[in-house]
Amino acid sequence: MNNIPKTMKGIQLTGHGGLEKLVFRDDIPVPVPGPRDVLIKVGAAGVNNTDLNTRIGWYSKSNGNSSDASWTGDVIQFPRIQGADVCGEIVAIGEQVDASLLHQRVLVEPCIREAAGKVLDQPWYIGSECDGGFAEYTVVAARHAHKINSKLSDVELASFPCSYSTAENLLSRVGVSANDVVLVTGASGGAGSAAIQLATARGAQVIGITSESKADRVLSLGADRTLTREANLVQELGKNKVDVVIDLVAGKQWPRLLDVLKPFGRYAAAGAIAGPIVELDVRTLYLKDLTLFGCTVLHEAVFPNLIRRIEAGDVSPLVANTFSLARLREAQEQFESKEHVGKLVIDLSGEG
Repeated sequence: MNNIPKTMKGIQLTGHGGLEKLVFRDDIPVPVPGPRDVLIKVGAAGVNNTDLNTRIGWYSKSNGNSSDASWTGDVIQFPRIQGADVCGEIVAIGEQVDASLLHQRVLVEPCIREAAGKVLDQPWYIGSECDGGFAEYTVVAARHAHKINSKLSDVELASFPCSYSTAENLLSRVGVSANDVVLVTGASGGAGSAAIQLATARGAQVIGITSESKADRVLSLGADRTLTREANLVQELGKNKVDVVIDLVAGKQWPRLLDVLKPFGRYAAAGAIAGPIVELDVRTLYLKDLTLFGCTVLHEAVFPNLIRRIEAGDVSPLVANTFSLARLREAQEQFESKEHVGKLVIDLSGEG
């Protein structure tokens, strides 16, 4: 590590709250990889819902007590460097790591099972339980740094890890195939647009729920049809017409999602941006023999499968805007407005 600086630039989250909790520093110690770790010089890092949710303490279920406001339900240790979508180059390795990884370009798996030299009892999420990519350097266990062979830029590649692995996990868990009609909520967001592409790659018929202004863009991703967020799903589709619901929104219209599912249909959720508390008529659940999936932790095959799909060109990057590291607050403000289609990405190529 002779050519690696002792300190780096980065954005530290100093506590739960507003944008003022994101503090730019240029004197953060560069992390040192442990025996099974790699040090990555970050080229780009995407912005996600989890960044905002973690900052404001949204994951807490304790009525304002933020002691459980993390993915695992544990206390977050501040300051924390966020950023779950990481693309970069391995510039140093631990003594137990295969030397062939050095200087490889990698994408980092955001849901990790090993950190600080130990296998975790419960998976962590990068940028929540450990530091992520909103800094010049980050450390991760070597098993979670996946080599990528692609002509895409670091910014384009950084649009994939979190959203596309979430979508791939959702579709894998419910077993989407060419025989399915799939309804995707939040279809213009990062995970929603990824689900559209990945479901289409499987040959499924896809219906995306989005705003009227974004309908053409969602159709261009491969959706066969779009519906507006305000649409009455039962009137538009009819009852018992959809095999699979991929839900990233929840909220007030949640009961209609189950109404449009066919008997033996499958529902999978990995988000609740319209509100986490929903009304469930249990009779709908058991009389239609529905299966509900909650999807956060990635199956170990999901990220390697995603890498293969990226390398094969099965999915395309969808970057709405890029920002410098110092403009992370602005990026989170734009993300919160939900006016974009695709991903917002922090470009660190100009740092250092």
